Amino acid sequence: MSRLTVCVMLAFVLGCVPATVLGSVLCPFCDAPTLVMAEQIQMCDHLLLGRYVSGVKSTEVTAGSSRFEIVEIGFSKGGKFQKGQVLEIPQYVAATEGATFTLMGPEERLEDWNAPMEATAAAWQYLSKMPLPTTDVEQQGKRLEYFIPFFESSDMTISNDAFAEFAAAPYAVIKPLRDKLPREKILGWLNDPRVSVTRVGFYGLMAGLCGREEDAAILERKIMTLDADFRLGIEGVMAGYMLLRGEEGLRVLEDGKMRTKVAKDAAGKEVPLPFSETYAVMQALRFMWTYEPERISQERLKASMRILLERQELADLVITDLARWKDWSVQDRLMSMYGDEKFAIPAIRRAIVRYLYYCSQEQGEKGADGVAVRPAWSVRAEELLKELEQKDPKTVSDAKRFLVR
Repeated sequence: MSRLTVCVMLAFVLGCVPATVLGSVLCPFCDAPTLVMAEQIQMCDHLLLGRYVSGVKSTEVTAGSSRFEIVEIGFSKGGKFQKGQVLEIPQYVAATEGATFTLMGPEERLEDWNAPMEATAAAWQYLSKMPLPTTDVEQQGKRLEYFIPFFESSDMTISNDAFAEFAAAPYAVIKPLRDKLPREKILGWLNDPRVSVTRVGFYGLMAGLCGREEDAAILERKIMTLDADFRLGIEGVMAGYMLLRGEEGLRVLEDGKMRTKVAKDAAGKEVPLPFSETYAVMQALRFMWTYEPERISQERLKASMRILLERQELADLVITDLARWKDWSVQDRLMSMYGDEKFAIPAIRRAIVRYLYYCSQEQGEKGADGVAVRPAWSVRAEELLKELEQKDPKTVSDAKRFLVR
């Protein structure tokens, strides 16, 4: 599978935000919806459970309508609505008589209400009892505890929303909940083929967060056994694995996914290592850098990322990460790559130019006289950049056009 295909697939599955995989404040291995149910409910003045009575189908000139008898009230501002009251929603809903639906919206104009959503008794209990979002940081974690028992509820409305709550939560809020997470269930879900593949990354990360040392073998087995060309969420499993094993886990990933182009399938047969597997390690390294710098030192992560400089298909991404991490130790190596036909690819050369530019902009600490002394590597980068401007002015000019200053 090509790099372009992998990136397009990730962008599609992750909501076209590949940068958020490791750079966002949200859970980095989850596909978060625009609004979770609690946020939708918080925007409403009324939350009701209605029993479907009848409906009139839409026509060319009308949207139709549906009648519901109110059977439960979650809340109703000003006591506007009462049990037994019949509402006529200006929207046709195809349903069987007696089916129950959540009805919610702002103020009293039914035209502005959300579309009725069919809800089981369990779903209504879940929705009507859930704690609403809060800006209180201390309460955010406590609030999330409510959703933990519902991750794999048999009711998909409940299960999807509970998962979405964690997908939309900052990792910093999730992390303190490690002792509240159902460790054994998460390990089971991680290896259950019936569980949605979109949750693999999340469960892999959570397994590392709440797991024990002996759980690392389960994660390692899943990581190292290649059962598909593209494995959605495997980067989350890799991150969870490093949470459990630290540098030892990183070494396993380096040897099994970075220094080799061969993997083993479920039958133990050697097969080519897909690009997506190595790219997943990169994502896991970014996660550790951003969210868990105390688990594996950043200097160690830099050294690991440098292993991939020789991979032509990844070189521009690696160079960009090293520049972002301010690893200025590879200037001469990059200059050698610039003149190597193997790396004579515009994207790689532009990445090298940008790396040298950002390095050349680094300023040292101010001395006693208040004047900053530029580090030697910053001066050196400026010299190398000038050298490239003379040799390849077009590429340098093109690269500078899109610099983030």
